[in-house]
Order: sequence, then structure tokens, then C-alpha cells
Amino acid sequence: MQALDNYIESNRQRFLDELLQFLRIPSVSAQPNHKEDVLRAAEFVRDQLTAAGALKAEVMPTNGHPIVCGEYIADNNLPTVLVYGHYDVQPSDPDDLWDSPPFEPVIKDDLIIARGAADDKGQMYMHIKALEAMHGLKEVPCNIKFIFEGEEEVGSVELAPFLERHKEMLSADVVLVSDTAMIANDVPSITVGLRGLSYVEVEVTGPNRDLHSGIYGGAVANPINILAQMIASLHDNENRITVAGFYDDVQEVSAEERTEMNKAPFNLEKYKQDLEISDVWGETGYNTSERASIRPTLDVNGIWGGYTGDGAKTVLPSKAYAKISMRLVPNQDPEKITQLFQKHFESIAPDCVKVKVTPHHGGDPAVTSLESAGYQAAHKAMHDTFGKEPIPVRGGGSIPIVALFKNILGLDTVLMGFGLNSNKIHSPNENYGIFNYFKGIETIPRFYTHFASLHNK
Repeated sequence: MQALDNYIESNRQRFLDELLQFLRIPSVSAQPNHKEDVLRAAEFVRDQLTAAGALKAEVMPTNGHPIVCGEYIADNNLPTVLVYGHYDVQPSDPDDLWDSPPFEPVIKDDLIIARGAADDKGQMYMHIKALEAMHGLKEVPCNIKFIFEGEEEVGSVELAPFLERHKEMLSADVVLVSDTAMIANDVPSITVGLRGLSYVEVEVTGPNRDLHSGIYGGAVANPINILAQMIASLHDNENRITVAGFYDDVQEVSAEERTEMNKAPFNLEKYKQDLEISDVWGETGYNTSERASIRPTLDVNGIWGGYTGDGAKTVLPSKAYAKISMRLVPNQDPEKITQLFQKHFESIAPDCVKVKVTPHHGGDPAVTSLESAGYQAAHKAMHDTFGKEPIPVRGGGSIPIVALFKNILGLDTVLMGFGLNSNKIHSPNENYGIFNYFKGIETIPRFYTHFASLHNK
């Protein structure tokens, strides 16, 4: 692969300049005043795919922001990889907390600082430059298809119907995504699992109006007190969730895989120091890393009711509310968990209040087999470029598009990301390392080489 590395090195400055140009486009999908900027970013991606050698590239309309599709078909007998990324970005505000304007990228301490640098423009653009390098050397070992959307930061509403409409066009053998992080630049890792999500809002109603707490306190149930008691009962003394049936479908991780996962460096004291906490908290029988990745959780994300303004108001409120998220692990179904939660929460409500549970949204968990050709190809590719074995890790968050690709296209996804948790995504001063950008461009072609070899076995 020396010729490939030489090509990347000889075009290093241009590859970097092009990314900076991409980052200057404020493609904020959540804000209507940036609609034209989102379209401009889509057109930029299309043009760059074409320049990189894609035989087909087009901006395809949806009922929302457009989706960019492209392809390079080298040989119909070769396996096909579908590359996913997103060109939309989060809003930049609060802008006054940025050290430099968010859409005027600067390089400081070998970091590219700009909104979208790591999430996901820098990571998706690596794939375009990898294609250029392979095409320039006439060494493209797989067929490659691209799907880059402009609505990931607002929920990917149009992606599922788009996938349904274009199943044949997007047919492939595996999906490759770079939108995740590694442990560290000297500790490469591959995300092999994501937790799913069930998100609900609960409402507890007592009297038909707010009451004077002196006249009615102690005689009429206070919905905030009742809600607090109900929430407290959702975990037992071992911090296990008490919702009946919650753990029935949980896929237990083997001792062997737990051993592999725990090879990832983790300093508990530094973790506590960083969060300024005196101790950690969680389910008995699991360590901190495991609790945040391979075990399901239930957390209150917000709770409110009554009077919360300045000063005092002696009110016994009519209503109390909470938002609750449940992170799920493989085999747990979000709809089933939501139903179990609703049934349980209603059953523990005393007769003095009424309870309403409103589901919001969810997503399926996902896991990649360490024996799959996709994972093995990523593992070998990262070993080639980092010089050490990447560690398989389970992510604690959720990426709903992974389940979409599985449910609609029947494809497994390989999450080979090159970001870091220190990249400040969604925050002021988002950044992406120049090292990471070019390491991705070097690694991606090697993934194709290994995948083609493994797929044909």
C-alpha cells in the first residue's frame, strides 16, 4: 500500500484545504434560514464525489433536506460496501463561547476547529478522499456506494422512506460508517455495539387545580411527592430496574467478550475526578465501563411541577411531570419496553392520583459480531495503520440509522470511526485532529482490501 500512502502524502495540503472549504458551509439542518446552505453542502459533496472518481453522483430530493448518493462499480463480481455519513451539522450557538467563528475553521495544536469538524464532515469526507486515492492508482478492490444525508442532526426523518424507495439502488454487502470515536490516538478501537432507546414523558395529576399548601397540605396528595416516590421505586437496592419483564430479553455478554472489552484503558480515579464525584453508582455486579455500555438503564432526564420561580409561593400543585429515558441492549425491543414501563408505572400509582405516560421516540439496539467479515476487515485495516490491535467497545449511546439499515436493507453496519471523545461535538470549539483525518484516509482503502479478501472466502 506504499503507493497509496505516497498519493495521500503528496496531496496532503489539498485534502486538508478541501475539508476546510466544506466546513465553511453552515449546513445547519435544524434552522430554516440555513436551508440554502444545506443544499449548497449537498452540491459540494456531489461535486467532490464526481471529482474523486465516482461514476455516478447526484443530489436526490426528499420532503426535507436532500440526500446525496453516488457509486463506483469496479466489477459486478466484487463485494459492495455502502458508505453512510451526514453533511448536516448542529447549530453553533452559543457562539460567544467559541474561541473562533464556528464556520471559519482554524487549525490550532494540530486540531481543526469548526462546527462539523468531527461530526460528521471530517469523518465522512475521509471516505471521498479514500476513493480518490484508490481511483487515482486504479486500485479499487470493492464496489462502493455512498449515501450522505442532510438530516441526521434532526432525527433522519426522511431516511427510512428513502431507503424503502431505493432498496435496489442501495443493495450492498455491508454498511461502513465513520461517525464514532476511538479510545485514544494510541489506543485504536472499533464500536461493536450500541444501546437502543425508549423515551417517555410521564404526567401525574392530583387535584383539579393548584391548591394552598397550608389549607390543603397533608390532606390532599401532592403530585410531586407522589411522582418522586414512584420514580424512587423504579430501582431496587442493587440498582436493578424494577419494571416487570424489563430484563427478560437482555442479551448477556459472554465472559470472553467482557474480557476483551475490559482491555480498554480506564482510570476510575481520573473518571471520578473529572466529574467531581466521590464515588460511582450503578448496577451491582458490573464495573463502570460495563454499566455504561452493555447493561440497560433507566434515567430521569428532567422533572418539574408546581412553582419554580423566584421567591416563595406556597402551592400544592395540580400536576407533576418527568421525562424518562431507557437505554436498551441487544434483543430488547423499544416498543415492548415502552409498553412494559407504561403498565408498570400505571400499576404503582396510588388511587389519589391519575397517571399518563406519553411515548416520544426510540431506537433499536445493535451489535456487530466479532466474527463477521466487516468487523474483521476493520480490525485488520486499523491494525495495519495503527500498528496495534484495535479494541472492540460497546457504545452507550444510540445511532438509530444502524437499525434502519438492518431492518430495511438487511445490512449489518461496521462503525469504524476516527474521532475522540474530546472532540467536543455538539459543543463550542468542536474539533477534529489532523492526525485522525489522515489516519482515516489511510485506513479506509485497507478496509476495502481486507473486506474483498474475507468476503470471497
